[in-house]
Amino acid sequence: MRFEERRYVFLEVTEISKIAFGEVLETSENTLRINADGTKTFVKYENEMPASVRSLETKSVEYTHDEILVVLNTDEWKVYDEIDLV
Repeated sequence: MRFEERRYVFLEVTEISKIAFGEVLETSENTLRINADGTKTFVKYENEMPASVRSLETKSVEYTHDEILVVLNTDEWKVYDEIDLV
């Protein structure tokens, strides 16, 4: 599977229950990455945007693999361990 074919969409965590995990590459709510303040997550898929993702009210624009890497490298998506804060 090539990363270039993957697409990514951010959403608010309040809409996680609307995701049909059989349509995306994550397997469950437990496999989602959450941003640092706990308000956003994202899903990834290949080809067309799945129906459950299309129906989300808080979805972002669609990102490519290269674009998502830039976003995930920002402070909003960095998770610090308590030991890092000492």
